[in-house]
Amino acid sequence: MENSKTLDGILERYNQGKKSYWVLLDPDDFSVKEASETASRAAKAGAHAILVGGSLLHTNHLDAFVKAVRENVSIPVVLFPGDAAQVSGHADALLFLSLVSGRNPVNLIGEHVKAAPLIYRLGIEPIPTAYLLVESGIVSSVEFMSNTRPIPRNKPMIAAAHALAAQYMGMQLIYLEGGSGAKDPVPDNMIRMVRQYTKLPLIAGGGIRDAKTAQAKLAAGADIIVTGNVLRGATGISAMRSIAKAVKAFK
Repeated sequence: MENSKTLDGILERYNQGKKSYWVLLDPDDFSVKEASETASRAAKAGAHAILVGGSLLHTNHLDAFVKAVRENVSIPVVLFPGDAAQVSGHADALLFLSLVSGRNPVNLIGEHVKAAPLIYRLGIEPIPTAYLLVESGIVSSVEFMSNTRPIPRNKPMIAAAHALAAQYMGMQLIYLEGGSGAKDPVPDNMIRMVRQYTKLPLIAGGGIRDAKTAQAKLAAGADIIVTGNVLRGATGISAMRSIAKAVKAFK
């Protein structure tokens, strides 16, 4: 794959058996100044990448937001787009997300067709990523905005079948997601079954608010932990640091 520096780094850590921690910054939740400061703190704490994006994006400072983050960290800055409009040339890469757990063609191919020429012109590295939305105890922003039903929490084989199909279709990453503000994280038994059936790096996000939960997801088979909303609380930075420490120490 051309321009695969970021993906190569992800795969290198994965093949070495190393776990990773990514921090998600939603431009709707942070100012440009707050984002650059938070990203810097995350990198110093041991985060391996910064994700930027959200389900809605009602602000108009995405480009300045990504630029500020990029200028304040040396780790990859990766777009986590909710639609084709969430693209910035200041990012290192973009998770080219296909919501394979849903049946809405807009999120399977529609937004991708609109975004592809822009990604090409800007020279952003696209990383084909299978995105699986999992029931999390609430109606998440992703569920509402994408008009798709999540995979039931008690049906791990459904998740495994979707993940395996995505692997066969050539996806490079599998992302199991509870959604922004998830009440409950992706179940451990679902992560274990997806891990059993697939050989791709496995990302787990949504509802992970502390080091203990992060460690449980890693033990179940996740390779990358993503946290976002945990940063918004009064103890957000402290929680982020403890999660980063737990991921680094995991054996």
